[in-house]
Amino acid sequence: MSDLPRKAVTRTAKLAALPLGFAGRATWGLGKRIGGKSAELVAREVQQRTADQLFRTLGELKGGAMKLGQALSVFESALPEEVAGPYRAALTKLQEAAPPMPARTVHTVLEERLGEDWRDLFLSFEDKPAAAASIGQVHRAVWHDGRDVAVKVQYPGAGDALLSDLTQLSRFARLFGPLVPGMDVKPLIKEMRERVAEELDYGLEAESQRQHATEFADDPDVVVPGVVHQSDQVLVSEWIDGVPLADVIAEGSVEQRDRAGQLLARFLFSGPARTGLLHADPHPGNFRLLPAAGSGDGAGAGLEGDPGQWRLGVLDFGTVDRLPGGLPQTIGDSLRMTLEGNAEAVYDLLREAGFVKESIELAPDAVLDYLLPIIEPAEVEEFTFTRGWLRTQAARIADPRSPAHQLGKQMNLPPSYLLIHRVTLSTIGVLCQLGATVRLRDELESWLPGFLAEDEPAEGEQEGCEQERPQQGKSAQGKPAQEGAAVEA
Repeated sequence: MSDLPRKAVTRTAKLAALPLGFAGRATWGLGKRIGGKSAELVAREVQQRTADQLFRTLGELKGGAMKLGQALSVFESALPEEVAGPYRAALTKLQEAAPPMPARTVHTVLEERLGEDWRDLFLSFEDKPAAAASIGQVHRAVWHDGRDVAVKVQYPGAGDALLSDLTQLSRFARLFGPLVPGMDVKPLIKEMRERVAEELDYGLEAESQRQHATEFADDPDVVVPGVVHQSDQVLVSEWIDGVPLADVIAEGSVEQRDRAGQLLARFLFSGPARTGLLHADPHPGNFRLLPAAGSGDGAGAGLEGDPGQWRLGVLDFGTVDRLPGGLPQTIGDSLRMTLEGNAEAVYDLLREAGFVKESIELAPDAVLDYLLPIIEPAEVEEFTFTRGWLRTQAARIADPRSPAHQLGKQMNLPPSYLLIHRVTLSTIGVLCQLGATVRLRDELESWLPGFLAEDEPAEGEQEGCEQERPQQGKSAQGKPAQEGAAVEA
């Protein structure tokens, strides 16, 4: 498919065919079992066929369909290993690319938004997209001042497609249940719908990207491309060459995976503290790994060089959560109290914050037992995130016979925490895909308000210097860390 299907009837028909296909394969599977095939073998065949149809359709349609597929892709780690294989390949295809729109459509958008003489803004422009994703695609070009740039062009009709897809998908969200055990997909789709306007507004995206680029300009660990030019449906940013995080997941060494995981955790927790914004689309397609500043950022760098010096390139600021004070202190306080085993204090805090409704009465010790396994990575100096660990957590929460499942159903997620919750879960999903060993506690102590008691400053921090914390990670040389960039659509 070469263009974004814009007619609602076309998109609706394709999405409506998904549950029919699921039902048809279930009938086919029953026939196979009657014919003598083992239930396990038939189940795997049905899952493979389901995965192929589901994610091929989501990828082809782009828009909200592909956005949901990308959001789900980071949770494949939670699937039982015997069924994860059929989904894994189909899911990861959604993390990096989608069928591109034709060059003539791109040229039309550029002419409408940049003017008839749009080519004069560039010394060169590549018609073949470097990346294509849910609502737009990226073309590599050279700006008129000689800078390598990424030109992000929004698909015509992307807004209508997003809303139409997400409305349709919400009608059969329950069918996605087996793909993400322990997660209710319907609230995820609802939250995506509520943020459609923000995602389509390249002015807001440019503002968020500039804030990050300014704050991380001298950072030795994180690279954010600067904004070069912005108009409706077109965003031009500096180009970053680098290794896609998906490649590290697929073929990186232990050291490379660990470094990528540490950088990802660092960005997740330091970003809100330093910018007041939470990057809210943490799927692997939005991250690149770059060598140390000054060692060459060419595309040919591959996975060479000392992983300990790698930097994390961060792309796509179309979806952010605005957190002027950083992550809520309630999160840090509750984590600290849980690790201290203070069941009553944790319960009172969660009740006050709305995680336990007034009409519900729960046993504080039971709440503590529910939380402790989930926050295990914060309890130790370093933790190895694995698919097995995530599967255990997902099974514990998803199994209706489990006490954790029964208790979880009675708890509430306040709306203001919904996006934070999704981003955290998504990041954990990526860390498990990496199989990374991460010093998560270091990042929590440095950046999460409330995680350390007020009289217990982080190592290397002096009391009374809380305002200095957002400057952590700055380069001693003060040199900009931005050297070119690709922006994920």
